[in-house]
Amino acid sequence: MVRRPVFRVLTTVVTVVAATIVASAAPAASATGKPLDLDSADIPALQARMSSGRLTAVGLTSAYLDRIHKVDRKVNAVIVVNPAAIAQAAESDVRRRAGKTRGPLDGIPVLVKDNVDTRSIQTTAGSRALRSKPAKDATLIRRLRDAGAVVLGKANLSEWANFRAAKPTSGWSGVGGQTNNPYVLDRNPCGSSAGSAAGVAASLAQVAIGSETDGSIVCPAGMTATVGHKPSLGLVSRTGVVPISVEQDTAGPMARHVVDVALTLSALQGRDPSDPATGAYPPNQPTDYAAHLRPGVLKGSRIGLWRLPVLGPDVDAVMTKTRNSLVKAGAEVVEVTPPYQARLGELEFPALLTEFHRDIDRYLATRPEGPRDLAALIDYNRSDPLERTCFAGQELFEQALAAPAPSDPGYQAMRRELTDLAKRSIDETLAKYRLDAIAAPTNPPAWKTDCKTGDNDVIPSSTPAAVSGYPAVTVPAAFVGELPVGVSFMAGQWTDARVLAYAADFERVAPARKPPRYLKTVG
Repeated sequence: MVRRPVFRVLTTVVTVVAATIVASAAPAASATGKPLDLDSADIPALQARMSSGRLTAVGLTSAYLDRIHKVDRKVNAVIVVNPAAIAQAAESDVRRRAGKTRGPLDGIPVLVKDNVDTRSIQTTAGSRALRSKPAKDATLIRRLRDAGAVVLGKANLSEWANFRAAKPTSGWSGVGGQTNNPYVLDRNPCGSSAGSAAGVAASLAQVAIGSETDGSIVCPAGMTATVGHKPSLGLVSRTGVVPISVEQDTAGPMARHVVDVALTLSALQGRDPSDPATGAYPPNQPTDYAAHLRPGVLKGSRIGLWRLPVLGPDVDAVMTKTRNSLVKAGAEVVEVTPPYQARLGELEFPALLTEFHRDIDRYLATRPEGPRDLAALIDYNRSDPLERTCFAGQELFEQALAAPAPSDPGYQAMRRELTDLAKRSIDETLAKYRLDAIAAPTNPPAWKTDCKTGDNDVIPSSTPAAVSGYPAVTVPAAFVGELPVGVSFMAGQWTDARVLAYAADFERVAPARKPPRYLKTVG
């Protein structure tokens, strides 16, 4: 495993914090003396404690830093902690004492995927070629800061969001090494938001930010029994997020509880003049997604169940259990198979090659240091043997460099057909069966991590929502042995509030999550 030199430097910072944890975290105990259970506490519970004086933001942040210091050596989810985290938490405590809190995220520690620009901390996309600080914060980082959140650190990821090698190993990067699945450490966490998912699963942060082009939020969330929301395209600004394709990319929140995801999305969303996709943001979009999480919302709904038998009999059994839980909650369940899946699979990859070349060149031009374009990245990887220790190749980089230009009529026709079929796949299924949403398995049980063979992933359920720009949210559904499987709810454009509400009601009627045990392996 390639260890992360920056984290080594900052280990002393965490150690100093850990040395003062008893005093710092004393307010985390309740009035009865019971310690705060980070795994089960959601943001509303934490805010209630802070409002009553039983918890401080400094105490909460210190507790998470201590968890990183003690637990992350097993999981390897955090590339670097933020040296200013305690200072940010102290500022939150000052605001609270003055009665000037900024909302439900004030004082809440958030881990950020390391492809999101943070001007005070390096942003690498997992690549040793990009070990530098960007010129300014991403728009979503500014919104987190405006909401009073504590930026706890940067999360590891599949290098370049899994868009470099033909046979990648999810969760590995040249900067961060290999992230492990907290449930069974030799199993993969999926990617590319591997560290974000594993970090919240292991209670290394209350909330994390991931990003997705196709499956990179929902798959790792499903693999780690966490909640992940891939928002509608244009709901959350992508300015300052290392891209693959502006036609599909979006950032989104990940957490252990649906309510935490909803509260974080409320802070992230909104128009951004520097991201044209947000110009389509509808004026009637909710500003408080948590307010829509009403118990019983599944009652009377019509849910399409997309089984995806290709994921195997164990996952099919999970979907039967999911169907029973939905019916118990009062939903009417109709079995469906959305159309056009094979054609989507044919079109998506070649379109992304063209888009990655265009968009990564634009992004690299904003960085004060490092390679200026895709050709320079390819040259760097050839010169750095550490970059070839797990992602041995860079076939996707080379194919993208040779792909047709965005002005090519063949590419343009391909993208039009791809996006149109993805939207129709969902829209026509919803209309044909008069559905409110579609539920599908998010992931198979996690495969063993193996750099020699790469990923063993067959995960088609994320593609329709990812390519169409429609929302999808995954919530824990069950375990196959020790390994989590999630269920995703998806629906039409701008229905983020609806799918979050269904996910929250499913979480209520069929609670499946349990804390990880960090098993070394399973038979």
